[in-house]
Amino acid sequence: MRASVVATLIVSGAFVLGLTVEARQAGQAPKEHTMTGCLQKGSAADSYVVQNTAEKGPKTIGIVETKEKLAAHVGHKIDITGTGVPNKDAEGMKNAPKADHYMKITAIKHVSPTCP
Repeated sequence: MRASVVATLIVSGAFVLGLTVEARQAGQAPKEHTMTGCLQKGSAADSYVVQNTAEKGPKTIGIVETKEKLAAHVGHKIDITGTGVPNKDAEGMKNAPKADHYMKITAIKHVSPTCP
């Protein structure tokens, strides 16, 4: 009996793992991407916006979550890496700045101490 319980748990775990991999391959998981622009303070307290991004794509990126210390980079050109957040979800978050696109940031890279 104990062997059948263990076997059932193993088969169930493999099934769940297979579904997770299949969902990620189908593009359902958010993909991490990098964008470049000038970091500015947002209109809400403790909020930040990246402006002056590439010619194609959004003109402003609202940062809705990060563990990075951003205050020291205000006014600098930076690369931000993270995952996109649907506008509907982001606009419902507390202190979310107004933007064309929203991201949860996993990393930043300093590009220049000045913005164009």
